[in-house]
Amino acid sequence: MKPGHSPPGNAATEPYSCLSGRGLARSIDRNDPGTKVVWLQNETDDNDAAAMTKQSVRLTAIPGIPLVKPGDDLAAQLISALEEAAIEPCDDDIVVVAQKIVSKAEDRYVDLEDIEPSKRARDLAEATDKDPRLVEAVLSESEEVVRYKPGVLIVAHRLGVVLANAGIDASNLDPSIEGERVLLLPIDPDASAQRLKERLDEHFAVKLGVIVSDSVGRAWRNGTVGIALGVAGLPSLQDLIGRADLRGRPLQVTQTGFADELASAASLLMGQADERLPAVIISGVVWDGPAANTRALLRPKEEDLFR
Repeated sequence: MKPGHSPPGNAATEPYSCLSGRGLARSIDRNDPGTKVVWLQNETDDNDAAAMTKQSVRLTAIPGIPLVKPGDDLAAQLISALEEAAIEPCDDDIVVVAQKIVSKAEDRYVDLEDIEPSKRARDLAEATDKDPRLVEAVLSESEEVVRYKPGVLIVAHRLGVVLANAGIDASNLDPSIEGERVLLLPIDPDASAQRLKERLDEHFAVKLGVIVSDSVGRAWRNGTVGIALGVAGLPSLQDLIGRADLRGRPLQVTQTGFADELASAASLLMGQADERLPAVIISGVVWDGPAANTRALLRPKEEDLFR
């Protein structure tokens, strides 16, 4: 079955229950233009609903989240949107939330008009053709300037992730906000994810995973993909070293960026422009291993051959 195709049966109108087989029934109207659903399925008999349930992952964009403002109770907004869409989360479902709405709720705005750029910022601004005030903001959020050229400034963020402009963004901000404001990453995205998880778990009486995601570019390849900036309730990295391959040989170095893969999948529904779908719920994912935050995803600098 291809992504975007309906599963077997009359799934366009009938409610369906958790893929995991646990928790409460979920009812989503596929004919509602405010709801986006993607099915990812392994090769199985399309008529075998039991096999489909065991081998499918379902991603559902959560509609109805309002434009988030500083000080908003983001957990309450997510709860309200889930209930309005008749989505009742199940144990082991994963809620992926865009970094931007987390930063907005946490009031991570900075007004460029209030920034006095340093000499270093002015020099880098000249070399990169960027606003020196923005460069100063980038430097204030960074531990190291990794690479730069006209139009590009790559840094190691204080959180450890390497990305352009320290993740500082001016797109899709509230048009009513005055001044020349830009938005920084959350102070502690893992803690942000944990707070959301605790609120959602308590309200829906389930145990969820929560990912705070962002879109970043990659070395060697064009295009942005979603990555996990914050994780709670699931392993961010899965270590497969020692597991047998198809020929029985133990894997030597294989690790999967589990939370990054989920964040990237969710970004297919979130979009990058005016979609206004900043949260996605993922069902049917199976994992083992203890929960771990995003520190496990960061390659130590001494092992990074490209820095």
